[in-house]
Amino acid sequence: MDLSDEGRPLDPVWLELDDNVYGSLAQDASASSLAERFVGSGWSSRSMSWDSYEVETGWCRLEIDPTEEDTLLHGVVDPARFEDLAALVTRFGLRFSLELYDEDGELLRTAEAAAPSAPEDAAPRFLGRLLLPKP
Repeated sequence: MDLSDEGRPLDPVWLELDDNVYGSLAQDASASSLAERFVGSGWSSRSMSWDSYEVETGWCRLEIDPTEEDTLLHGVVDPARFEDLAALVTRFGLRFSLELYDEDGELLRTAEAAAPSAPEDAAPRFLGRLLLPKP
């Protein structure tokens, strides 16, 4: 995958925040092809190791780490943009689950999509509304 530095860098307000978003994606796509999908959506990307990537935009920075079972995501997201992240990954057409945590490690919201080939306008299922109302 070609690296891209054309996306917006992470807003400095989120630089000091510990990871607050974690997730997994079905192993339907390699970490490289997943990074390419983020780049195609205007994010920047850089290689973190032989097979891991970091992708970034103004409101989110994620590390993409493949495992034998699936691909793991972790990083920092503007909590107000969590649903935007879930919607973007839904458009990728992959099965996924995402979790958003607060500064104290309390689970705030979750989102998942079970369909391996979700249509472009499909919306992720937000389970987090049962946990905490959106601010």
